[in-house]
Amino acid sequence: METGVRTMLDARGERFWADVETLWEYHRLRHPLRRCSAGVALGCHDLSVATHAAELYHRGLFPVVVFTGGNSRETCRTFPRGEGVHYRERALELGVPDEAILLEPHATNTGENITLSRKVLASAGIPVTSLALVSMPYMERRAYATTRKVWPEVDPVCSSVPLSLAEYMKSRRHGTELIDMIVGDLQRVIEYPEHGFAIAQDVPSIVYDAYQRLVAAGFRSRML
Repeated sequence: METGVRTMLDARGERFWADVETLWEYHRLRHPLRRCSAGVALGCHDLSVATHAAELYHRGLFPVVVFTGGNSRETCRTFPRGEGVHYRERALELGVPDEAILLEPHATNTGENITLSRKVLASAGIPVTSLALVSMPYMERRAYATTRKVWPEVDPVCSSVPLSLAEYMKSRRHGTELIDMIVGDLQRVIEYPEHGFAIAQDVPSIVYDAYQRLVAAGFRSRML
């Protein structure tokens, strides 16, 4: 582990670093990028999602992007006008033309991100057969599983900032809270299919065992 990252973790977090990396690698799907009908950038507390979406747009990977998200308890102070609104403003700063941006300002969860973005794209008359999903790294798998459930007609390609776990933690200054978020997302990957929110994903035993150890160690603040 890098020295700079080590100083951000207490002894408890450092002790379980290998397990966190196991979950991190599982969450990241590493889909090969290809041109899609549209992009959807999923609102969260991390503005780099909008930055990455702008980069993908400039690389020609989609002609239009939906910035989706209202507010949550994590983002109401950081993005007081709503996640999608702040994302849009960031993309404009980075040179994405206004006519290539669609805004969805109401979604409060991932299912709504996808279903409401679908309606926005349909209202704009944009036919969609493939979708680029831009999210935080540890949200890729859940975004994919959710989209395959609520919009099965499209073929989603997931992408996030190309950073290692150590690089991401260092740049975001989350400390051990990031571990809780990574654990919480895996719980949702496991449990959401039972509620009809997402398709089931295979969870290898090495991933599930790492998850169980992290839960037992107390990284539970972002669990359901």
